[in-house]
Amino acid sequence: RDSLPYIPKSVVVDQSFDWEGDVPPRVPWNETIIYETHIRGLTRMHPEIPEAIRGTYKAAASEPVIRHLLSLGITTIEFLPLQQHVNDMLLIERGLSNYWGYNTIGFFAPDFRYSSQKQPGSQVTEFKEMVRAFHKAGIEVIMDVVYNHTAEGNHLGPTLCFKGLDNASYYLLNISDPRYYMDFSGCGGCFKMNHPRTLQFVMDSLRYWVIEMHIDGFRFDLASTLAREFYEVDRLSTFFDVICQDPVLSQVKLIAEPWDLGPGGYMVGNFPELWSEWNGKYRDTVRRFWRGDEGQLSELAYRLTGSSDLYKDSNRNPNASINFITCHDGFTLRDLVSYNVKHNEANGENNLDGTDYNNSWNCGEEGPTDNEEIRNLRVRQIKNLLATLFLSQGIPMIHGGDESGKTKNGNNNTYCHDSELSWQEWEHSHAKSLGVLLDGNAIPDVDQQGDRICDDSFLILLNADSVSMDFILPKSPNGKWHPVFDTNLKLSYFPEEFTVTPSTYLVAPHSLVLLTSPLKRTE
Repeated sequence: RDSLPYIPKSVVVDQSFDWEGDVPPRVPWNETIIYETHIRGLTRMHPEIPEAIRGTYKAAASEPVIRHLLSLGITTIEFLPLQQHVNDMLLIERGLSNYWGYNTIGFFAPDFRYSSQKQPGSQVTEFKEMVRAFHKAGIEVIMDVVYNHTAEGNHLGPTLCFKGLDNASYYLLNISDPRYYMDFSGCGGCFKMNHPRTLQFVMDSLRYWVIEMHIDGFRFDLASTLAREFYEVDRLSTFFDVICQDPVLSQVKLIAEPWDLGPGGYMVGNFPELWSEWNGKYRDTVRRFWRGDEGQLSELAYRLTGSSDLYKDSNRNPNASINFITCHDGFTLRDLVSYNVKHNEANGENNLDGTDYNNSWNCGEEGPTDNEEIRNLRVRQIKNLLATLFLSQGIPMIHGGDESGKTKNGNNNTYCHDSELSWQEWEHSHAKSLGVLLDGNAIPDVDQQGDRICDDSFLILLNADSVSMDFILPKSPNGKWHPVFDTNLKLSYFPEEFTVTPSTYLVAPHSLVLLTSPLKRTE
C-alpha cells in the first residue's frame, strides 16, 4: 500500500539561536552523579510549575526542577529518548502508548510532544533553551538514544522511510529469507552498522546533537546490537572505531547498555576505552546482598570497589562502571522492597511482559501494608541500598522519583503508561503527617505603644496516617515544651506543670498533639 499519506514530514527550521556564551559543564567522571528520568514524567505532576507547560522541555529546566536536582547533588541529567518516535499499533489498539519512546523514527528531530509550543519547529528552539538553562546551572544533559532499531520494526511494521529508501542497506536481513529481519532488540528492524551509508547516517545524527544542540553525551540503548556487523558481537566493530577517532564524539560522555537480546549479547565489561557501561552485575549483586542471599560477599567486594574483575584487563578504571540499583526498566526503589513478584496486569499482556528476575524482597508482605514493623524495615532497606550506591567506587546513577518514594504498584515494565503510574510524584502524597511551629517571638506586628508583640509559642503535630509517627521536636523558643492536649488520650489535657523532656514525641495514628512554650513574662 502507498504509505505517502502517513509518513512523517520534515520541517525546515531557523537554526539561528543565541546560546549566550554557553559552555558545556564537562563534569569529570569522578565527580559525576547521574539522575535518570523521563522528560514528560519529570514535571507532569509538579505543583510549582504552571499546568500548561508541565511535561515539556520548558518545564524540565525550570527553576523548581533545577533547584531540586542541585539539592540532591546531581551533576548530570539523563533523559529517556527525546528523538521523535512513533507509537506501536499494538499499543494504540490497547489504548496505550509508547511512553518510554524507544521507537525512534526522526533521528535529527526533538520529539514535538514535549514542546510547550505547537508551531512546527518550535521544539528545536525550546530544546536548546532547556540545554542552555541546565548548563547555566552546571548540569550536563545526556540523551538516551536508540540506534539499534527503528520504528519501522519487523516485516509487519510500517514503511516510513528507511525501508522505502534502501531496505537491504539500512537493515540486517535474514540471509536465508531476506523478507525477514534479524532481531536482537525484540523490536525488529536492526540497523546494519557495517554498511557505510548507515554508519554515516548514525554518526551524522550523533554529531548533530552535540554540535547543534549542545548535548553532553549519550546512553546507547542495547548497545551490543551496534557491534553486530553480521551476526556475532564484535568488540572491535567499525562503529566503535569510528566513534573513538571522531574529534567531536570522542570528547563527550559515552555510556553503553552493554547487552541485547541476541546470542552472546551480554557484554558487561567488554566495551572499549572511552566507554562507560551500565553495570548490571552491580545492580544484581547489591540487590541480592541486601535481600539476604547467601554467597554474595566475594562478588559484593568487587562491586563496592569499582568492579576491577570486569574492567582491569582492558585498563579501564572504576569510571567505566555506571552503578545503579534501579532504572526506568524495572521496579522503583520503593517497589523493590515492597514486592516479590511483578504486577504488570495493566499492560494488557497477561503479566507475561517484564523480567521475572527482580532480586527483590517485600520484607514480609506483598505490596502496601499497615504493619509498622514492615514499613520501618522497608525504609531501612531503601537507606541501605542508597548508601551502598553512593559509597561504592564508580559512577552512581539514581532513578528519578526514588528520592521521594515513587511507586508503580509493582509494575516493572511501565513502557506503555503515560499516566500517574509513570509520572514522578512531587507532593509526596503518601506522607500523612505534618508539624507546624507558630513562634511567638517572630510576630512582626507592634502594639498601640509601638512595642513589638510577643506571645506564647505553639507546636502542632498532625498525624493522619494509620501508624504512629515519631516527631523530632525543634528547639523550644522559650526553654521547654509543655503538652497541652493529645487527642489520642482519654483525658486529653495535661497538668500545667508537665513538660516534655525527650527530643521527640510519638504521635499515635489519626491523632493531633498541641505543645506550647509559654512566653517568659515579667511583672
